[in-house]
Amino acid sequence: MAERPEDLNLPHSVITRIMKEAVPEGVSVSKEARNAVSKAASVFVLYATSCANNYALKGKRKTLNAADVFAAMKDMEFEEFIEPLEKSLQEFRHEQKGKKEASEKRKQNRSDAEKAEGEDSEQNISSEMEDSREDAEDEEDVEGEEGEDEDIDEDIDDEDDDEEDIDDEEDGEDVEEIEDDGEENVGQVEDVDDDDVQEVE
Repeated sequence: MAERPEDLNLPHSVITRIMKEAVPEGVSVSKEARNAVSKAASVFVLYATSCANNYALKGKRKTLNAADVFAAMKDMEFEEFIEPLEKSLQEFRHEQKGKKEASEKRKQNRSDAEKAEGEDSEQNISSEMEDSREDAEDEEDVEGEEGEDEDIDEDIDDEDDDEEDIDDEEDGEDVEEIEDDGEENVGQVEDVDDDDVQEVE
């Protein structure tokens, strides 16, 4: 509740704007007139609110609605206000509906944009994972080729070792044959020398 009666008065700026729109162009409004209309408007609002509250209490409700205000206008014998009030209420509801739809559309667009960004991020991650997998496979192939090259080198080394062994064996056999031939030749020479010695004697 307001502590002073002045606290219940409507803002003077609002009253002044309404009065200027109501009077013809070129007509001025004095300060006293603005104050009087402001107090009258405040009293009207308080009286209409009190009457509407009575209808809310009868309906065992704590919230005033538009139907309570229309009923209050009828009790206050301001029936001519009901039709313009209903029209204003419809315009207000239509405006609020438009704002709500615009807000939901903005939220939907924001949600779609975030979803699209999320899908792009997932695709980028999938592409990076695929690239990493391909790189790993390439590295494995290179390592496999290097291993095959090492196996080939080892086979070549083994073949070289086998060839060296064969050469060594052949050389050994040749040496043995040469030694055998030498011994035979020496034996033959000794036999010839003995024969010659015997003949000389």
